[in-house]
Amino acid sequence: MRGSNVLKLVIGNKRYSSWSMRPWILMKVFEVPFEEILVPLYRAESKPALLAHSPAGKAPILKDGALTVWESLAIIEHVADLFPDRAIWPRDPAARAHARALACEMHAGFSALRNECSMNFGRAARPVPISDGALADAERIDAAWRDALSSYGGPFLFGAFSAADAMFAPVVQRLDNYMIPVSEPSRRYMETVKTLPAWAEWRAAARGEAWRLPQFERE
Repeated sequence: MRGSNVLKLVIGNKRYSSWSMRPWILMKVFEVPFEEILVPLYRAESKPALLAHSPAGKAPILKDGALTVWESLAIIEHVADLFPDRAIWPRDPAARAHARALACEMHAGFSALRNECSMNFGRAARPVPISDGALADAERIDAAWRDALSSYGGPFLFGAFSAADAMFAPVVQRLDNYMIPVSEPSRRYMETVKTLPAWAEWRAAARGEAWRLPQFERE
């Protein structure tokens, strides 16, 4: 049973902060109540503000009473522990292992794609030249999605929305925004993610943000 603690999620700019988006969209989809604390990133005051919440000094951060949890995947795991009645990870052990493998691959990998194609919810969709490494990342993601979708029937990676979909949500935006080609099953999956009310809420807030970070405004 949950106590009286109100979960607090510290996030960065919604326009750019892909790691913040992951636990945020998961908690929204699974209707986990929380208070949002937004700290604009890459300002002189940003690091001290984040250090006030976590020794790592990075977003996102989850505050659960006296407990502090940082890193997107660790936050997702903690939320799954707090709400075992909600299928944040697939119930089937084999599917759950598969979902965790994909989530960890996303957490640790695809650096070329992430570095070259920053998440930017305010950018108009248009293609850009990308390296062979970034293209290989996109092809691996496409293959992983196709495998999960064919194995578990869709419309999300493991049937219903899960932590794996939350981990890949910023990638959906990247592939869509930079118009990187994917297979038809992956395209349908991306469109499904984009129909989530939580996606629309994040996008609207991101587009309403006033500040801009030139390093993430790739033309």
